[in-house]
Amino acid sequence: MPKINLKDIIKKMDLETLVGSQTPPDIFVSDLNRPGLELAGFFDYFAFERIQILGMTEISFLESLPAGVRRERLERLLSYEVPCIIITRKLKPPEEIFELAKKYKRYVLTTPAATTRFISKLTDYLESELAPRTTVHGVLVDIYGVGVLILGESGIGKSETAVELIKRGHRLVADDAVEIKQVAKNVLIGTAPEILRYYLEVRGLGVIDVKTIFGAGAVRDDIKIDMVIEVVEWEKYKETDRLGIEEEKIDLLDSSIPKKTIPIRPGRNLAAILEVAAMDHRLKEMGYNAALQFSRRLFKEVNEKNK
Repeated sequence: MPKINLKDIIKKMDLETLVGSQTPPDIFVSDLNRPGLELAGFFDYFAFERIQILGMTEISFLESLPAGVRRERLERLLSYEVPCIIITRKLKPPEEIFELAKKYKRYVLTTPAATTRFISKLTDYLESELAPRTTVHGVLVDIYGVGVLILGESGIGKSETAVELIKRGHRLVADDAVEIKQVAKNVLIGTAPEILRYYLEVRGLGVIDVKTIFGAGAVRDDIKIDMVIEVVEWEKYKETDRLGIEEEKIDLLDSSIPKKTIPIRPGRNLAAILEVAAMDHRLKEMGYNAALQFSRRLFKEVNEKNK
């Protein structure tokens, strides 16, 4: 299960620690909680596993409570294993929070950011870091802004094709190992492991630094995967739909991504084919399908001749 440690969140969000402990907890969920109902005394459905956010509304409500009631509510809140409490706008919380946080060894953090803006920023960060992930063997390139994941057997020419695409002005994202995370349904973001970033292996040459040889414009850190190209040997290719009307899909994580299977043999310019595939994909995204248009024209022509 994906997780992120609280110390990484503190660093990323530039949070100030008011109360801490020696062991920052791990966070497993991206949802946040503003414990309004809990501060009012209703704990039946308390989402204690989430980061708790206290803004102007919650702090004002706490200050309006009698001292005894306030302490009882806060003690019950902090007795749960909450990952931390974050106070926005650098508001000054009731003193009981500090005392009880030390008692139960909970983190209390603060930020000068406004509550709504901070919640949006933190949620985006947590969803990205806690997204389901997998790693596949392949090459990921940016072709005309289309994220193309190239799959195929080892030694079939994926990296060599990537070199040709880079020379044509396209950009490398990852070679050999592609880390994929699902940030939403059917939305996959691909990147390279840190140790492999900007490097590409070509058999006979070894490892080359794409950023150094071709410049910073030849690489990018990540991209949304729009389509998958599987490269197969000509003899292993099974032709089913020459027109390309039926769209093939591949399942990655919980997403379904358009896929094309391209057979190769000596003399075929795979880089040029991938460029055309990327442009055709963009046209389909814009609502134009060449295969369907051709099929309709052919059907119309046949009908007119049969009249």
